[in-house]
Formats: sequence, C-alpha cells, structure tokens
Amino acid sequence: MSFSINTNGASLLALQNLNNTSTSLQKTQNSISTGLKISGATDNGAIWAIAQNSRSDISSLDTVKDSLNRAVSTVDVAVSAGQSISDLLNQMKSKALAATDTSLGTTSINALANDYTALRNQIKTIVTNASFNGVNMVKTGGTAIMALANASGSSKLTVAATSLALGGTNVTITAAATFSTNATASAQLALVNASITNVNAAVAKLGTGVNALTTQLSFVSSLQDSLTTGVGNLVDADVAKESANLTALQTKQQLGVQALSIANSSSSSLLSLFH
Repeated sequence: MSFSINTNGASLLALQNLNNTSTSLQKTQNSISTGLKISGATDNGAIWAIAQNSRSDISSLDTVKDSLNRAVSTVDVAVSAGQSISDLLNQMKSKALAATDTSLGTTSINALANDYTALRNQIKTIVTNASFNGVNMVKTGGTAIMALANASGSSKLTVAATSLALGGTNVTITAAATFSTNATASAQLALVNASITNVNAAVAKLGTGVNALTTQLSFVSSLQDSLTTGVGNLVDADVAKESANLTALQTKQQLGVQALSIANSSSSSLLSLFH
C-alpha cells in the first residue's frame, strides 16, 4: 500500500460516492414533495415533452367543453321554443276547426277568432325571446350554432338554425292571420295543419342536434380523463417506493460521510513515519 501527501485516492472516491448519493437523495426528496418523478425537462426530456403536449390538449379540451355546453344550452332554448310553438299550433288547430262548424253564429266565430289571434301572438313573443347568450336560432335569419369538437379547433359541430317565425317556411300562418267565417277558418285550418307538420320536423332536427352535441361533450370529457390518467402514468411518482428509497439513501449518505471521514484520517497516519 502506497501513501501520498498530495493525493488521497480513497478520500476522492468516498467524496464521489457521497456526492452521487446526495444527488439521488435530492431527486428522491423532490419526487416526494412534488409527487412527480419527472417534474422538468432535466429529469427526462422526451417524457416531459410528451406530458407537456398532453397537458396542452387537456387544457384545450376545457375550452372545447365550454363551447359544447354553450351550444347545448342555445339549442335547448330553441327546442323549448319549438315545443311551445307546436303546443300553441295544436290549440290554434282546435280553434280553427271549431270555427268551421256551420252551425256556429258570428258571435261564436269571433270569440274563437280572438282566441286564435291571442295564440298566434304568443308564437311571435316566443320566437322573439328564444335567445341564449344573444343567439336566437328560431327567428327569421336565425344564427346557426358551430361548436368546437376537438382540441386543435380543426373539427366543429354545426346545428343549423330554423325559422319558426310567423309567415316563414315552417310556420306558414302570417302575423295577421285570423278568420271571420267558416270558409276563412277552413283556410286557416289548412295552414295550421301544414305548420304543425313543419314545426314538428324542425324541432326534431334541433333535438337531433342537441343529442349530437351532448354525445360529443361526453366523449370529450372521457378523452380528457384518459389523457389526465396517461400523463399521470408518465410523470407521477410512486410515493411509497420513493419513501422507502429515501430511507435507504439517508442511511447511505450517513455511511458515506463516515467513509469520507475515515479516508481523510488515513493521511494523518503519515505523521507517524516522522516520529
């Protein structure tokens, strides 16, 4: 065994081992405190980049869900308006049908006409107020709904607007429609029957649109959960394992300090050669 007063190889080796242990201990402590085995690019650049890209998608999907929820609410309002208009048309049908009875006098026909007019005006009120967030899908020239469908914005779901306004393509009854005789009541009855068929078909399409939006919303929520779980699998630390490793490294660090102390004291034995 050779001795040197310039170089203490044992001490250098002990110091190197102690530094390695301290580095591992610091990493383990960081994993336990953050709950992450990869908290930055220096831990594992490739995995960190994959996780960050997924985190970006997860965050973007929150925006997609907001867009879909707004779209669902808007179309729900349109559906509700359409159903109410359909109910009103059914009542108007009863009034017009009753007025076609030739046994009725003018007074009775006029009373039925007043009810018919009141119901007609309710349709106008509903169409005017069927808005959500400033969007009305059932007025003349209504706004179509276009909701985000994915995180990149490259895909969108569209629900077309449909006019339920008086005198439109679906509600063929005009804003001034009424009757005063059996004949004019029959003419209105024909218009009401056509309007009922048109409105029911239009509302059915809106309902299909709502179903498409809610289905996509459910998918996006599930996708977001899957991505979150995937990121966790990539970067989350096994805290129980890291805790056990922490104890081992702390013990190893203490032994490393003792080994360094022993290695440093070996040089003092050289002094005995000079006595």
